[in-house]
Amino acid sequence: MADTSHTAPDRRADERIGQDPSDHPPTPGDAAIHQARNSAAFWAATGKSRGHEVIQRRGFLAVLGDERAGTRFLVQEPDLDSDELAELTELAGRASGPVGAEDPFGSTDLSHLGLRNWQMPIMVRPPGPVPAPAIEVVRVQRARELEAAEQIVIAGFELDGFTPYRPGEMFPATLIEQPGVDVYLAVLDGEAVGAGVTVVHDGFGSHYWVGTPPTRRSRGAGRAVMLGSLAPMAHLPVTLTASRLGRPLYESLGFTAVTPSTWWSSH
Repeated sequence: MADTSHTAPDRRADERIGQDPSDHPPTPGDAAIHQARNSAAFWAATGKSRGHEVIQRRGFLAVLGDERAGTRFLVQEPDLDSDELAELTELAGRASGPVGAEDPFGSTDLSHLGLRNWQMPIMVRPPGPVPAPAIEVVRVQRARELEAAEQIVIAGFELDGFTPYRPGEMFPATLIEQPGVDVYLAVLDGEAVGAGVTVVHDGFGSHYWVGTPPTRRSRGAGRAVMLGSLAPMAHLPVTLTASRLGRPLYESLGFTAVTPSTWWSSH
């Protein structure tokens, strides 16, 4: 992996954004909107790279996956109208795999779909300097690196739907060709020990699937991935949705919990 590009501030992120970032942290409503838009951009890119149908409406975005990837909804507005909710319900009813939804506004009741729900905080980090990681972090550019990241995420998040493993199913090669999407690896002694995805959209960055293999947890790999992937976005506000276990790490990196996001799942 010696010839892989290292993470560093560069012009790629600048070329992706449509506006200058604000010097002030967003309000809870702003944070929800930016997280909603960024998540939609990420899942639209993911769906397109997998060859899945992507449906965009005013109030939601839907990615209609297969029996392994499932169907995912990204709520985009706090006030879905009756037609939008009816269409979402119909799409969920004919899903061929698991169903999941993210509602950063926490305002859309999907309990009629028989899904369980929970809340996680949307966290925001303002623009600012990023320390260098203690472990080497590289931006993925080659197929074998993307497969390494894919395997780490599947194992780290216990994504049983993607087992047995099929290379390129979760992270197709075209994913890193999608505008604004980057995948990162933390590498220690030649071994991939952590992975994560970032998306830059409309002047904000965001993190997804930051994980480490079960045998590498609590050894600094997750922190390294975060720092290495934050570096190219140091001039941007960055959002993420935090799990209970991940929140202390994110707080130590300058993220602040701003507002809760409601998640729904058939699992």
